[in-house]
Amino acid sequence: MDKDNIGKLGETLAADFLKNKNYEILAQNWTFKHEEIDIIALKNKILVVVEVKTRSAQSAAVAEPFLAITREKQRHLIQAANAFIEKNFLDVEVRFDIISVIIAGEKHIIEHIEDAFYPILKK
Repeated sequence: MDKDNIGKLGETLAADFLKNKNYEILAQNWTFKHEEIDIIALKNKILVVVEVKTRSAQSAAVAEPFLAITREKQRHLIQAANAFIEKNFLDVEVRFDIISVIIAGEKHIIEHIEDAFYPILKK
């Protein structure tokens, strides 16, 4: 399976995982400028911005998928989340989560990291 298909499968598995935990999926693959938010969901009146990182079992052995979320990527996710909130006139708390999906043949392992990072306010 190529990288794009693995990524799409991981996002589908992550969305299903969240739905099973009573998250309301508001958007998938939402774009702002050149940035994309994999999943935007709502749970307990909190807007949850989710970055999904998917790896095959072979490449996951090298590094955990969530380690690919750099500070720059976090900054872009925060900007895109702000745009989503403004566009939809929302007044909600926001949380940034990471879902790591490791695919091993027909099996998969999902790890959900809530509050994976926080926006840093510049002074």
